[in-house]
Amino acid sequence: PTLIACKTKIGKGAATMEGSHKTHGAALGATEIAATRQALHWPFAPFEMPEGVQKAWAKVGKQGAKTRKGWEARLLNHAQRDDFTRAMAGDLPTGAFEALDAKLKELVSTQPALATRQSSGEALETVFNAIPELIGGSADLTGSNNTFVKDTQIMDAPDYAGRYLNYGIREFGMAAAMNGLALHGGVIPYAGTFMAFADYSRPAIRLGALMGVRAIHVLTHDSIGLGEDGPTHQPVEHLAALRAIPNLMVFRPADTVEALECWQVALQHKKTPSGMCLSRQKTPAVRLTDAGENLSRKGAYELKAANGVAKVTLFGTGTEVALALKAAEALEAEGVPTRVVSVPCFELFEQQPKAYQDAVIGRGTVRVAVEAAIKQGWERFIGEDGGFVGMTGFGASAPAEVLYREFGITAEAVVEAAKARL
Repeated sequence: PTLIACKTKIGKGAATMEGSHKTHGAALGATEIAATRQALHWPFAPFEMPEGVQKAWAKVGKQGAKTRKGWEARLLNHAQRDDFTRAMAGDLPTGAFEALDAKLKELVSTQPALATRQSSGEALETVFNAIPELIGGSADLTGSNNTFVKDTQIMDAPDYAGRYLNYGIREFGMAAAMNGLALHGGVIPYAGTFMAFADYSRPAIRLGALMGVRAIHVLTHDSIGLGEDGPTHQPVEHLAALRAIPNLMVFRPADTVEALECWQVALQHKKTPSGMCLSRQKTPAVRLTDAGENLSRKGAYELKAANGVAKVTLFGTGTEVALALKAAEALEAEGVPTRVVSVPCFELFEQQPKAYQDAVIGRGTVRVAVEAAIKQGWERFIGEDGGFVGMTGFGASAPAEVLYREFGITAEAVVEAAKARL
């Protein structure tokens, strides 16, 4: 390794303010600028390019002309020209989701109970060969993130033809590199880490959202459900923090069907990064019928209708959707018509027509949300008087089922929150 230390001086060249912290954020002002021009022997007006500088830059520019023309000629006659130009434009291949659509139909009938990190892995297995520009990776958590597709070649010296990067334990560097790959074009980067470590990635995730790049951040172990690793690894405020970033789609799928749908949406958005928030623990299938469309694309949708005129609407994401369904069953047994809404993506829901939003939210019903995270952000769905079953502090070290019980994130708690508001 080589370390290059560049010695600098803030405001270098300023007539009287060289070396002063004042040059960091304040304009020099007309008097200082005039004195600086004189000190630097720079008589040219603003934006005037001296002839000598102009000629020097033009000469440098011409140096690459032959190489550029040669490259363009090779591209014009290359067998994979269309694939290259398509990928550089950010367009997906024709038939990119044929296998995924078939897999979705299969999942509705087989109804597997999987951790959503496994479901995400299923999605990648399904689309990886159909979208050759996908380049994966992980911050030294490949086995836990389920980001590696079997038999994929590793990208490493001296052969860079691989499609998987071992980033090492450097989440920020990984997220920043993904931004660079996406900005270059021609590839769609995705990579994984634990969701709690999104704190390290956050500056790069935020810049990716600001720049509008398609980078997919796989964030597994998304709640106290990860278990014995304890509160240092258990994200409780991270969903709210990620949802606060403009132009970032934050997905938390409830089962394998939703996971595949969320991946499809993430891949189709050219100018928006995504965060896939995925569970360590298994969760039952909740999409038991084929809707014939990608319902996750709407951000939220009615998963279960009430038997009769609804009195209660229950909202959930991820592994807690199953709890909402169990609570709805209990309420229905007591004669309380209850509907369940799955909310895989707040951001996509906000993009829907107001009439659809109002219908899904169920105004006029008692509204309760359940999510193994803090409440912040749920007011949009449950209103000021709605109920929330989730976290109010940090987690603890214990098996997932013990933690959910101890922190009161149960179907019984959801039922009680609803009945208290009837």
